Order: sequence, then C-alpha cells, then structure tokens
Amino acid sequence: MSVIAARDIGIAFGGVVAVDGVSFSAAAGEVLSIIGPNGAGKTTLFNVVSGLYRAGRGRVTLDGEDVTGRPPEILAGKGLSRTFQNLQLFTRMTTCENVMVGRHLRERRSLTADLLRLPSVRRQNRETRAAAQDLLAFVRLGERGDMPASALPYGALRRLEIARALASEPKALLLDEPAAGCNAVETEEIERLIRAVADRGIAVVLVEHDMRLVMKVSDRVLVLESGRSLAEGSPEEVRENPAVISAYLGPQAGRGSTHA
Repeated sequence: MSVIAARDIGIAFGGVVAVDGVSFSAAAGEVLSIIGPNGAGKTTLFNVVSGLYRAGRGRVTLDGEDVTGRPPEILAGKGLSRTFQNLQLFTRMTTCENVMVGRHLRERRSLTADLLRLPSVRRQNRETRAAAQDLLAFVRLGERGDMPASALPYGALRRLEIARALASEPKALLLDEPAAGCNAVETEEIERLIRAVADRGIAVVLVEHDMRLVMKVSDRVLVLESGRSLAEGSPEEVRENPAVISAYLGPQAGRGSTHA
C-alpha cells in the first residue's frame, strides 16, 4: 500500500499550466525520484503535495487518508515532512536545537506546565534533546550537537535539515534537491543518508538534478516535462527510454549514466 500518493494533480498560475494531470505514489521504504528540466513542475508538485499550494484539481492521500488541500502543519502532524531546495535552518541555534525544533509536534504541550516549569516539562525537554542527539548521530553529526549551525560546512547543513525533518517522525519525506550545491564527497553522504532513511521504512520522494545520485539511490523514477508525466519506471528503464533521452537526459545519457 502506498504511504503517499498524488492523483491527477493540476495547477495553473495566471493561465499558465504548471502541473497538468501528474500522478505518483511511494510505498514504505521506497525511494521515488522525480526528475525533469527546469520549469518541468517538480517543485510546484511538491508544494501542492505538502500543502503550500492548493491545486486546481487532483487528490493527495497520506497513509490512505485524503489530505487534499490540508495546510502544511496539519500534514506534518499526520506524518508528512519535507526539506527545501534553499536551506531553511536557524543558524544562530546549535545543531541540536535545530533538530529539537523539528520535534515540537510530537511533544505534549500545556501552557500551565510550561509556565510553572513542572517536572513533566523538564522530563520532556530531556527526551526531546535525547531524540535530537540520536538523529544527529544518524546523519553523522553526533559530535557537533553543541556547535552553532552557522559553523557547519555546507554538506553538513544539508544533512542537518534532513535530521530536522525526521524529528517529526514522518511516514513520508519529501526531499527537494538535497544535494544541490554539494561536492562529490558531500553528495555521497546524502546518497547514503537517503537509503538509510528508506531503510527505516519511510517513503522518500526525491526531486534532484544530480543524475548519478538519482540513478544510484532510486527504486523508481518519474520524469516530468512541461508539467506532464513523460515516463516512469526503474532507473534502468528510464535511462534507456528514448523519449527521456531526447527530452531531458541528452544523447550521451544512455552511455554516461551506465557508469553512475
């Protein structure tokens, strides 16, 4: 059964159709990559699925529940988390504090208890910090919990954002170009992390321009062109698809990506 699914999604801006009848699904532990040239509608599709945009048509389900049009904070509480192409971190906080922020939806909240600093509040804070430290270890930042986020190298910041997204305990995770701007070593770290996230039983939907990363980490690949689905299949099937080669990957892709 699919954890996250979108059916016949369509959205237009001022008469310009950005996404036109796109569907996809991802099961627990699966990595689905969505690729396509700039302007193909990838991030717009993500914004619809994650509740930032309201689609003109279509349906989104999360773990079998219709969540079409629900706002991001409601979707996060139901188990959908995402990262953004541009880093959205609190640079003046420590790395641990950044991850702790991502866990607030899983905390029990009481204004009275917080004002009185009851033992339950202190206990919950300890639990949240411990969970954040576990996630930092998972993304290989375990020894940097007390560092300000601003002191981390770029690739580490990318992993930190994924850790914060995981702090809400999602069933599905949308990753919008997690390797953007990363060098080869940093990209390999992202690749390992994506597979490790999927191994935890989380459905991962990935938008990414790095074709080597996509072909190595994906179980399935969906190709968009001009807001429409062009092809879908395994990385091997997509890599050899003549329409994909012509429209996006380029004439050398079939040979070059074989070594990815």
